[in-house]
Amino acid sequence: MTRWTANDLPDLTGRTVVITGAGRGLGLITARELARAGARVVLGVRDPGQARHAVAGLPGTFDVRPLDVADLSSVRAFAGSWSGDLDILINNAGVMDIPAARTADGLDLQTATNYTGPFLLTTLLLEHITDRVVHVTSQLHRQGKIDVNDLDWRTRQYSGMRAYEASKLAVVLFSLELQHRLTAAGSRVRSVLASPGIARTALAAHSRSNVINRFTFLTNDPERGALSLLYAATQDVPGNAYVGPDGFGGLRGDPAVRRQGRAGLDKTVAGQLWDATAGLVAGVAR
Repeated sequence: MTRWTANDLPDLTGRTVVITGAGRGLGLITARELARAGARVVLGVRDPGQARHAVAGLPGTFDVRPLDVADLSSVRAFAGSWSGDLDILINNAGVMDIPAARTADGLDLQTATNYTGPFLLTTLLLEHITDRVVHVTSQLHRQGKIDVNDLDWRTRQYSGMRAYEASKLAVVLFSLELQHRLTAAGSRVRSVLASPGIARTALAAHSRSNVINRFTFLTNDPERGALSLLYAATQDVPGNAYVGPDGFGGLRGDPAVRRQGRAGLDKTVAGQLWDATAGLVAGVAR
């Protein structure tokens, strides 16, 4: 079977894509390839200067805008300034296994970056989206545990890895509930998941889990890891599809439609999580 690569991307002329955290790593590769295929790519980033430098000279159309997904006021400002259609939103920004810290809003920094901020961004932009939302998750969602009564790690003892796993499971459940609501509303917009497997990026550079990056036979290089994002963003996959590497354990390989973990298919918890998250972000001062 022929491998799917970025050369198989369709013509995206006239399409607009927003990618968060696109100033480096998988987000930058995804932005580069979508722009090369003709899309207008909007990079929502914390450091616009660095992102402009990163895309300087690349073929295609780029628009760099400030966005810190962990800062809900930044999320609201970005979404509030949007006008016109948005074909594809890719929630890519993320952190992994970081020490306990709070945002300016008082939220857990890791959860806010990986899940809470993207939840708010998606719901605020949803009226503009015409095609799909791509949520970048991780194979580690399969080990995650959700506590809808303590999403923000206020009563539980914080663990960097447990918080990461929980945030990525929350992303999977968010996709499930979002697709349920889109379908119920008769919308043609799709909610899709993408896992790069274990891609050798700087995401886990400070984490004990970074040791696995030494075993290259178990991991994807960043270019190959980004293929899952590109596939999920452009191919005809069903709503709530989970796109990830086709190799052993979903750790490396070429993009294919796989299956998310059992906990990520719990419709009851997905609904409870949506309500809890909506309440959490509503409680943060605007």
